[in-house]
Amino acid sequence: MRARQPAGLGRVRTLTGAGIRDEIAGCGRGEQIARRVRKVLLLALALRAALAAGAARASLGEPASSVAADGRALSAATLGTTDRGAYAVHQLVAGGTTVREYASPSGVIFAVAWAGLAAPDLAPLLGSYAEEYRREASEQPRLPGRRERRVATARVVVERWGHMRDLHGRAYLPGLVPPGVSLDEIR
Repeated sequence: MRARQPAGLGRVRTLTGAGIRDEIAGCGRGEQIARRVRKVLLLALALRAALAAGAARASLGEPASSVAADGRALSAATLGTTDRGAYAVHQLVAGGTTVREYASPSGVIFAVAWAGLAAPDLAPLLGSYAEEYRREASEQPRLPGRRERRVATARVVVERWGHMRDLHGRAYLPGLVPPGVSLDEIR
């Protein structure tokens, strides 16, 4: 016994390439479907090209005006900005993790903190300091049984702590922390 095909559709051999219209046989809406599929494919290609280009990010040491691009890089929603006087805090939420980016009055990101279910990808947050952090972290041995980790270089400090589904951390540039701001405020 043969399986029945849905009414109105012929055999579909492939859904890619220029012959998509010819592959949908017997359907009165074949041209419309072909147009929609082409639009989706073009949109997917454009999105992939945009992501591969690497948008500007609000990384440590960069202007705060690009926080929205950082949110897109992390697939995060922007919660808004809170002015704390000596600095401003930009909040992003992605998949149960809150990322806070701290901007000095001059508009430069001097610290980043996170808390949530998972640690965010640090590469876009650390920006030009990411390779320096990776190099120093790979040189430090992991201590058995320790959940917290502190990696400090001459220019950047990254601290991570917590346990499964409750991970925290912060990264900051000691040379850019505004006067009068305590590191305890960066959480």
